[in-house]
Amino acid sequence: MNENNAEKRPSRRPWEDMDSGVIRAPIAACDLGHARIAPTGAFEAGSYASFMLTYTAGTFGIDDSGSLRVCFRFASDQGNPQFDNPSGPNFCTVEASNGAVLQLRWDPKGNVRPWDRTLWIKVVKGYLKEGDRIVIRFGVTDHGGPGMRLQTFCEETFEFRVLVDPIATFNFQTLPEQPMISIVPGRPERYVAVLPTRRRVGETFALKVKGEDKWGNPSDRCEARLKVEAVGPIEGLPEKIELRPGPFAFEFGGLSLARAGEAAVRLRDEAGNVLAETNPLVVEDTSLVHFWGDIHGQSEETIGTGSARAYFSFARERAFVDVCGHQGNDFQISDAFWDELNRITEAFDEPGRYVALPGYEWSGNTALGGDRNVFFPTEDRIIRRSSHALIEDRATAGYDCTTAGELFEAFAEAGEFDVVCFAHCGGRYADIGLAHDGRFEKSVEVHSSWGTFEWLLADALKFGYRVGVVANSDGHKGRPGASYPGAGKFGAIGGLTCYLMEELSRPALLDCLRKRHHYGTTGGPGGRPVIDLAARFSATGTLYHDDPALVAAEGRPAREALMGDLVHLPEGEAELSVSVLASSPIERVDIFNGAELVETIRPFADADLGARIRLLWEGAEYRGRFREVIWDGTATFEGNRILSARPVNFLNRDKTLERQGPDGLFWKALTTGNFGGFDVSLESAEAGVLSLKTPLVSFEVPLAEIGYEDRVFDNSGELPRFVKVFRLPEENPHRRLSFTKKVPLRPEGDNAVYIRLTQEDGTRAWTSPVYIWR
Repeated sequence: MNENNAEKRPSRRPWEDMDSGVIRAPIAACDLGHARIAPTGAFEAGSYASFMLTYTAGTFGIDDSGSLRVCFRFASDQGNPQFDNPSGPNFCTVEASNGAVLQLRWDPKGNVRPWDRTLWIKVVKGYLKEGDRIVIRFGVTDHGGPGMRLQTFCEETFEFRVLVDPIATFNFQTLPEQPMISIVPGRPERYVAVLPTRRRVGETFALKVKGEDKWGNPSDRCEARLKVEAVGPIEGLPEKIELRPGPFAFEFGGLSLARAGEAAVRLRDEAGNVLAETNPLVVEDTSLVHFWGDIHGQSEETIGTGSARAYFSFARERAFVDVCGHQGNDFQISDAFWDELNRITEAFDEPGRYVALPGYEWSGNTALGGDRNVFFPTEDRIIRRSSHALIEDRATAGYDCTTAGELFEAFAEAGEFDVVCFAHCGGRYADIGLAHDGRFEKSVEVHSSWGTFEWLLADALKFGYRVGVVANSDGHKGRPGASYPGAGKFGAIGGLTCYLMEELSRPALLDCLRKRHHYGTTGGPGGRPVIDLAARFSATGTLYHDDPALVAAEGRPAREALMGDLVHLPEGEAELSVSVLASSPIERVDIFNGAELVETIRPFADADLGARIRLLWEGAEYRGRFREVIWDGTATFEGNRILSARPVNFLNRDKTLERQGPDGLFWKALTTGNFGGFDVSLESAEAGVLSLKTPLVSFEVPLAEIGYEDRVFDNSGELPRFVKVFRLPEENPHRRLSFTKKVPLRPEGDNAVYIRLTQEDGTRAWTSPVYIWR
């Protein structure tokens, strides 16, 4: 434990206008009392600890029926205090020094956001006078409990935020100084190595390496000497690297390829074991190269974690992304913070090295259009909020746009056609049937930490919108570009988007976004595949970047189009050309025309299959906040024997896959639109029966009937919810897949042709569609 961390800090900064949602400061701060925490210092993320928080009453004490709140941030996934099981985790006791009777309640929505996770302590018999104390013990271990489980992600200033209602008026005020600790990473459990995915011949690039603890936090406790093995002719690569304690990440620059080709890097320990392997890198003579980004997340000034400056720094220095944007909820962005945020993006934006994109999240209720991301090319723009719900200063309320339709109209009336918007699903979901304007809204976000939302793309295509596909983290844990779910309600790893750009600059990024030249992935260590998609035509069509149905767009003759392009093809055929290069074996590539699955391409044949069975569950309950589907269950391979079992997308370390006898498995799992499951290798390829039991889907199927094609067991509701099972080769060596396919074109309406990649490691990716119409 490090004792050099400050115990407390001032409770608010200039842009923090609201805390309890009530009248401001009717009692002087010095009369409210004070709180202290012990011990203080630094504690490992996800570890168990015990704390004693002591509140000492001020001048007014606390009257009979007055209350104290100890609040934690919405994003925190720490263990919830409980009062009933002394030997269990997170046991909490609360006592008044004068014997007053206290009533305790834990309420995850007991205070104004972002401090909504609340321990509520009410004086129900007696009162406190000045100097009396309320002593709260978090994580009591007296009866054998492990302590309080801390949140799984790092935070330099983790607060136990204390509010008091001393006169029993239900007017809670924040103490002027707050007790706090520091949450720091653990030792590295795995290593991550990253290269760019596409560069030009002779261009220099860097190998970036970090160690991550078991919760995905970059660790400053690395201590390793690693052998560097080049896969391909990389010039300037050292033979060995040393990772030493202190830094959170390491960069080895000045690398290049003198000729076109492919490359990757493996890192081995001194015994020769592979500890990390980079994504593939393609080097060729090309106009467009790849830059990766996460442009959707929040910091502590709204509902996230850590400062906005730390947010942008993490994305660049520890997540190894090239592009980042901040998307705070508009109803929490005061004018002061909007000015500060624009100063931050201006300071971080460095063409050729890093793009910091200005913007915000328009956070209207779903009935008014739902969440939209708004991005600007410059820092001098007006923020048009959905409301001032958590902002007391209403000086700029005249610019508010209550509905998404009003927002788009306001941009048009102001001539701000350089604005780029996305529709997304976080807590609120975007209803793009209610509001959409293709002049501004260029893409939909199909994946984030909140889950996978293919239905949002399906909605857009159903309505005839011509949108691209992006994926971001929408992260609240201060880890843009590397946002792991931890132990809380976020059910997925945050996504990444690969941008096809001529150079790394804001103008190039916005040009890419307007042309929809990008693809999105589910992120994580395997989340940077190289994907090429092109449509080639037997006759000449007219290619557009702007939608000619919406604006007077200029087209050009073309026989080929990239992902995101719009093509009028009065006659002739279309052939899809796809190339995928991944860091994990490829399970399949699905070809779609709109909502229709045209064909599934696998890199292996029926004759390659063995005794390896993959079972996957997938889906969401509905579109809103409480979309989790619980898949806790069991599987028995009766009449067979399990040789090995491997989880797929078990992203929460508290939810595990366990063996049960020689032929059984049991697990705890959930999905939020994404998928999870497991592989099993069996003693016999076809003997016996698979019996599955989950709360939503149960079945029995002879193993001999499981083959190349999916067996799907469906229990869909408002959204898809299903289990599928199929067979794989014993070893799948295919990390590359290239093919061409003729795509039948419908004579009426758009043909929105795109692919979805699924890798064996659980990563998915979606390209922006090529839109072709007759």
